[in-house]
Amino acid sequence: MEQEYIQLKEYMDRSKKPVAVTGAGISYLYGMRRLKQSVGRINAGRIFSASYVRKNPEKFYEIMRDSFLEATFVKGPSTVHKQLAKLEKQGKLYGIVTQNLDCLHTIAGSENVVEFQGSFRDNICIDCGNRCCDYNVWNQGHMPHCEKCGAPLMPTSFCMDSKVHDSVSRENMERAVNMISEADLVLIIGTTGFRSDEYLSRMKPRTKLVQVNPSVTEFDRIVDLNIHADAAEVFDAVLN
Repeated sequence: MEQEYIQLKEYMDRSKKPVAVTGAGISYLYGMRRLKQSVGRINAGRIFSASYVRKNPEKFYEIMRDSFLEATFVKGPSTVHKQLAKLEKQGKLYGIVTQNLDCLHTIAGSENVVEFQGSFRDNICIDCGNRCCDYNVWNQGHMPHCEKCGAPLMPTSFCMDSKVHDSVSRENMERAVNMISEADLVLIIGTTGFRSDEYLSRMKPRTKLVQVNPSVTEFDRIVDLNIHADAAEVFDAVLN
């Protein structure tokens, strides 16, 4: 394992534009729940509709709180989120591409973050369509409402019947693809590869690909370096 850490540090020292790709593994380990644990028998597709939120705003908020918000605002960023933010501040990490919705990278201090599934910092009013780009509206202990018309807000990427949903989704993924296309080192951390065929589609042939994950994933067969260990332990060794 020590040799793998040395190899990773060498890759990072030589890299001019390293990018991290993170997944649910770094959030579930620190208190985030899977959505299906919170919704029970309610169809998830029905929940992410303006009509459901209009009729059940507080129920929607409870589901969001149980699945995401408690871990985000009460427990806060994990060690890994903070380590990646520190690497960015030291100039050792160019940016982060994440499938996570929880905003924990931003809260930890990372600045160049692409959330290709969207997040709680991009919200839309279900009635007038007003946009609110602030995750703190979800940290008030109740369902957030539009400042203009008073109707409930929901994350733009969650509102499946919103006219802007598809365009926002495309924009987010395009930003992710563009960031990875510029990278000369890609660190895959805590993800099994959700939509990886899209965000790795324009990765340069000579870009090094490193996986940090205690579990076996689809990346095992394609990476240049595979570290099956806890990410916090790995990046503690790199930082120190």
